Order: sequence, then C-alpha cells, then structure tokens
Amino acid sequence: METQNLDTLPSILVVDDEPRALETVARILSDEFDVHTANTTADAERILQSEWIQVMLCDHRMPDMSGVEFCTMVRDKWPEIVRIIISGYSDSADIIDAINKGGIYQFISKPWHPDDLVFQVRNAVELFQLQRQNEQLSVELKIKPATLNESLTEKRRILQARFDWEHGIVRSPDSSMNRVCNLVRQVAPFDVSVLIQGESGTGKELCARALHYNSLRQDGPFVAENCAALPDELLESELFGHKRGAFTGAVDDRVGLLERADGGTIFLDEIGDISPAFQVKLLRVLQEGEIRPLGSNRRRTVNIRVVAATNKDLMEEVRAGHFRMDLFYRLSTFTISVPPLRDRREDIAPLSHALLEEIMQLLGKKVKGFTREAIACLENYHWPGNVRHLQNEIKRMLVLATDDYIGAELISPEILQAAPDHAAEDMALLTGIDGSLKERVEFLEASILKETLIRHRWNKTRAAQELGLSRVGLRSKLQRYSLERAENQDALMSAEA
Repeated sequence: METQNLDTLPSILVVDDEPRALETVARILSDEFDVHTANTTADAERILQSEWIQVMLCDHRMPDMSGVEFCTMVRDKWPEIVRIIISGYSDSADIIDAINKGGIYQFISKPWHPDDLVFQVRNAVELFQLQRQNEQLSVELKIKPATLNESLTEKRRILQARFDWEHGIVRSPDSSMNRVCNLVRQVAPFDVSVLIQGESGTGKELCARALHYNSLRQDGPFVAENCAALPDELLESELFGHKRGAFTGAVDDRVGLLERADGGTIFLDEIGDISPAFQVKLLRVLQEGEIRPLGSNRRRTVNIRVVAATNKDLMEEVRAGHFRMDLFYRLSTFTISVPPLRDRREDIAPLSHALLEEIMQLLGKKVKGFTREAIACLENYHWPGNVRHLQNEIKRMLVLATDDYIGAELISPEILQAAPDHAAEDMALLTGIDGSLKERVEFLEASILKETLIRHRWNKTRAAQELGLSRVGLRSKLQRYSLERAENQDALMSAEA
C-alpha cells in the first residue's frame, strides 16, 4: 500500500454488492473522509493493494464471499485496518462469528442513522491513529532506552520533590502539621506498616505518598485503593486478582493490586469500612505475605509495604467488636494522626495560594491572587470537609472571578457568614455557653450585615436595598457593630504573600 500524505482526509473503503446502499454510505461519509467503494470483494482487494486504507465498512451478506470471511482475509493481509460490518441481519450468532473470526471493531445493524454511522467511523479512524502511535512508541522504546531511563529518573525526582515531607506538604512555619511531617520523616525509611487517621479530606493520601516517595521503596510502585467504595467480592477481586471464569463477568485473568504493588507500597484508604469477613482475608496476607487470586489454586508471594488510612477511631471500632484487634495491630505498627483544617487555621492562607496555583493550571484560567478580605473570610470558616472542601470552594471562586484578584464577594454565603476575628467567642454565644438572648440576636444581625456587604463589595446602597434598610439606618448599625471596612481591606494579596 502507498504511504499517505498527512494533509489528506482519512481513507475509507466501503464494500457492498447493492449499488444504492453503496452510494448512500459514500455520500454520507464523503464530507469527512476520502471514500473508496467496491461492489465485489475482488474490487475491494485491488483497492486495498493500491490505497492506504484506514477503515473498511463491509456488508455482511454478499454473493461471492460473506463479510466475515472477507474481513478475516483482510485481517491476515492488512491487520492494521479497522474493520466494520454493516448488516440487515442482527442474528447474535452472526455477531459473535464476526467478532471472533474477523476481528471486527463494530457490527452496525441496518437501518442505521447517518449521524451514528459517521460517529462510528470517526472512532474507528481514531483507533487506527492510536494503533500507529503505539507502534511508533514501541519502536522508540527499543532504540532509545538511555533517553527513557533519563526521563524516568527525572520524573521520579519530580515526584519525590512533590511529596517531600519538608516542602511537598504545604503548611505555615508554625503549623501543627509540622509534627505530622516530622513523624513522616522519621518513619518513612523503615519498612513498617503505618496507619494514618484523620477526617475525610485532611490529606491522608498525601501523607501516604510522602511515606512512599521518601522510603527505600521509592522506585517501586505506589498503588491506592478505596476500600469503602466496593463490596467484598469486587474488593477481593481488585486486591487479590482473579482467574478467568472465577465469577460471573470474569472474562479475563486479572492481576490484583497487591501483586501490582510488589516491591512498593499499597495504600488502603478507608480501611475501617471493610467487613469482618474480608478482615480475615487481609490479615492472612499481612501475616504470610502471600495472595491467592480468586479461582486459582496457586499462591503468589508479594513483598509490599502497607499504609492504611481511616476516618474512624479504629481502637473504638475494636472495642465495639467491629474491627479485629489482631488486624489493627498488624496495620498500626506506627500511627499518624492528621489534624482537621479547623485546628490549623494558620495553614489556610498558604494552602489557598497553593491550591489556586494548581486549579489555575487545571482550568486554564489565570488570576493574580486573593484579596486580604477573601483570605480573612476563608481563615475564619471551620471547613467541615477540610482541604478537599477548601479546594472545591477555590475552584468555584476561580470560575466566577472576573477581576485580576479573587475577592470575598465570590465566597459562598455560608462561609461569608462566619465572622472574622471572633469566631470562637461568637460560636459560644450561639450555642448558649454564654451571652444573653439580646447578645446572640445582635451577633446574628452583625453576621448578616457583614455577609451582605461583602457580597455587594461594600456597596452600602445595594446592601441597604436588599436588607430593607435606609442608608442612615444601615450606617447606624455598622457603627454599632464596628463593621466599617478596615483600611486597605481591599489591598491585593499576591500568590507569594
């Protein structure tokens, strides 16, 4: 076959013994593809010998040769061509025969919709191009091992820097996370199991990756699994692997994550949610260092380091009889507790800037930073969803941003209503620990006033209109609650601040 000019349209061959059907398919595809047609398999073969065909559409029932037989022949001579069968007969036996014998990419039943046909051919062309790229990469892998080794080394260096315990975990100089990072630094080089405890969204997986990339296993794989996301059978298959036919839907052999992590680290997230029955199976792996895939009689030895995480108090789960004590002690040779974000408000500003940088790259949208007022509001919220909650809020703010700097007016109302500087004292008033009814009502009024003013960028006319107050009445309340905007409150905060 001839080589193809990269500027030309993808070449498609349509084979059908019915002239009208052949003409219809060619007309529909001709806008996007260079279409060749043949009403016999002999004509089709001559075209295949002279043209660089990427996708072939073939009718199934033809007088000289069936579509499956012709596709089988094409697969043997030109295996890179993506083959599609079009047929008015939807017998399941024909479909299975086409897939097994002819290596068919798609089986399209008549009558077909034009848009669907074009869509299927587009996908087939994309598959052809991906196959070509894969071939090129395979050649590169053979002829450039030194370059690839250098690239792999550089990627490892970047990963180690990203998850470095000292700089990779973003925090302020006086952060309570310093203790966590020191523990990570101390335990990382030692090949012991680690249990990481903390609320959801606090960064437990980040700590697990820091343990791995600062350990002697840093060149090995890091494999993560959320144990709460799957029922027992699927979790067992995911971790241990399975043989073909082990259960309904097991159409191929599958290597489990424990085996894939051999020589490296496996991170078992939400370990406190696994069932008592599965706890027994996992304990056996930790004790013996062996796994047996579902449906197999052979055991396989694995050399792994286990890092587990949970948002539960596992010792309480042990006392309640929900978690095995022997498994708990196997997992918790060393325990690290990650504090929630509300207990490390000093980290909110540096975290916000770091998260903003990541999200700007993700969304392809740039700003220069936050205003001081925005940071103050973020710092005085209790963040029940922790860092993940903060990340989602910053993503929302960036999407809404129209100025160079993200202002407090873009923050969600429930976060704005958390008053700066006196959060703990004001919460005490609300919960009745101290303060009269009048004081608590005044607190609520002050919070509503501040949230409304921030949302309207301190435009007092608009705030007064929304609240049903006169400008004089609003000014009086602002003086009463000392809610005048602080000097330079709208000064700009750069990402380096």
